[in-house]
Amino acid sequence: MTVKLDILSDPICPWCYIGKTHLDAALTQVPDHPFVIEWHPFQLNPDMPSDGMDRRAYLEGKFGGKEGAVRAYAPVVENAEKAGLNIDFEAMKRTPNTLDAHRLIHWAGIEGKQTEIVDALFKAYFEDGRDIGDHDVLADLADNVGMDASVVRKLLQSDSDAQSIRDRDAHSRKMGVNSVPTYIVANKHAVPGSQPPELWVKVIGDIMEQLDGDDS
Repeated sequence: MTVKLDILSDPICPWCYIGKTHLDAALTQVPDHPFVIEWHPFQLNPDMPSDGMDRRAYLEGKFGGKEGAVRAYAPVVENAEKAGLNIDFEAMKRTPNTLDAHRLIHWAGIEGKQTEIVDALFKAYFEDGRDIGDHDVLADLADNVGMDASVVRKLLQSDSDAQSIRDRDAHSRKMGVNSVPTYIVANKHAVPGSQPPELWVKVIGDIMEQLDGDDS
């Protein structure tokens, strides 16, 4: 028996990266977990210019100046370190529009490579300081997980699936999702926010117990 775990996320959301790292730790602890994972689009900044903007200007605008940005990011830094992540905030020069990154995640899903591309996007943005709104960067990441970079580049130059991504994002907001990460277990239980590995281990244990009960 499998159980669907739908994850709403944005590849520039630090809490999504921290949350995925926690979830991965739990899945490693329980390798026979029943989850089948699918990633879904949610743009933190749907109105971001298509070529992104200077990250410092974005953060200071969002959090009311430099001090506000530093204050807002203090818990992110602390929790990323605890999760063992090496986020290089100095290297991150631009905040991209993530529509194209979400299109790439969608196409990777068709090829069964969704989680690999999500991992690659998080690492590229948070650890390597790459602009994941840039088509060359996205094609390179696709190539690294075994997708056809030339096909991806061609798709990125078109409007392919762009409206579908916007519609799925809008649908999630209509359903009441207003922040990410949001995890939906078995199409019915919403788990908001970056949760520690021990919570996921408990959730998996409860689900497996329930599945065993259903079988008996």
